[in-house]
Amino acid sequence: MGTKSVTIHYTDSLSLPFFRPVVFVPNNQPKFDIKPLDLNPKKIDLNFLTVNDTVIGYWVQYNRLGLDINQISFVNWSAGGDNSVSGLFKGDFKRKYVKGRLNWDSELVLRYGLNQQEGRESRKTDDAFQLNSTIGYKSSEISDWYYTAKFNFNTQFANGYSYPNTDLPISKLFAPAYLFVGAGAEYSLPHRGVTVYFSPLTLKSTFVADQRLADQGAFGVDKAIYNEQKEVIRHGKRSKSEVGLLVTNQWKKEILKNIFIDHRLSLYSDYFNRFGNIDIDWQLQLDMKINQYVRANIGTHIIYDDDIKNKVEKNGVQVIEGPRFQIKQILAIGLVYLF
Repeated sequence: MGTKSVTIHYTDSLSLPFFRPVVFVPNNQPKFDIKPLDLNPKKIDLNFLTVNDTVIGYWVQYNRLGLDINQISFVNWSAGGDNSVSGLFKGDFKRKYVKGRLNWDSELVLRYGLNQQEGRESRKTDDAFQLNSTIGYKSSEISDWYYTAKFNFNTQFANGYSYPNTDLPISKLFAPAYLFVGAGAEYSLPHRGVTVYFSPLTLKSTFVADQRLADQGAFGVDKAIYNEQKEVIRHGKRSKSEVGLLVTNQWKKEILKNIFIDHRLSLYSDYFNRFGNIDIDWQLQLDMKINQYVRANIGTHIIYDDDIKNKVEKNGVQVIEGPRFQIKQILAIGLVYLF
C-alpha cells in the first residue's frame, strides 16, 4: 500500500508543513466511505439544539406599598397622657420604557395618613396624589442630554381642615390641583442617580374645583367680587394659568449600605407675574432598610408658593398676610412590600 501526500493551503501567512495531514490510500487512489445523511425529523435529538429563548423587553416596572404605624397607650399613668394611634399608607408605582435613544419614565405616588387621639375626632396627617411623566429622546448615542417633555399633576384625596375647626374645609379633592406641562432639556447620569431638567417654557395651571374656596381667592385664583350688600357680582375663578421657567433636580441613590436618599427640588418662576419670585418645592427622604419588609424613614417637605397667602388670627379676626414657608417633617418605621 502506497502513500500520497495531500497539500493544504491556509489563508493566513503562517505555514506549518509538519502539521499537514497524510492520507493513506491503496494504489494511489483515495477511497471515501460516504454515508447518506438521514434527515428524518423523528430521529433528530432536539436536546442538542441551542435555542435562543431570550425575550427582549423594553419595560421596567417598580411597585412599592408601605404602611407606617405609631401607637401609644397609658394605663394608670401618673404623669397623664392621651392614648393615640396613627397610620400612614404609601404607594409608589413606576414604569420605565427604554428603546434605543427613547426614554419614558412615569410615576404614581399615593399617600394618606390619619391620627386618632383619645377624646377627639380623627385628623388627617398626610394626603397626596401625584402623577409624573417624562419622555425624552437622547441627542446622540454617547450623550447624557435628552430633548424632554414633562408632565406633572398634584392633588389630594380628602377634605383638609384648620383644626380644631372642622365645619368648613380649607381644601378638597381638586381644590387645589396643580398641572405642569412643559418642554426642555434634561441631563441624566443614571449610574449616579442624578437628573437635572431645564424648561424655558412650562405651563402651570392651578385648579380650585370648590366654588366657595374659589370665591375666597384660595390658592392664588381670582376671588369673587361683591357689592356693598355683600352680594356676589362675579364668582371667583376656579382656575389660573401661568407660563414660566421651570428647573428641577433629582438625586436618588444608595449612599451607604441599606441607606437610600431621594432628593427632589423644583423651582418655578412666572414670566408675566412678578418674574424672579420663585416657587419652591423641595422633598428630602432617607430610607433605611432594616430587613426585607421593615424600613425606617425620615422625610422633610418644604414648599414656598408666592400665590398662597398665610392666614393668621389677630384679636379674633382672621388676617391674610404674605406667603410663608410651609414645612412638613416625618419620622416613621413601617412595613414595605415590593413587587
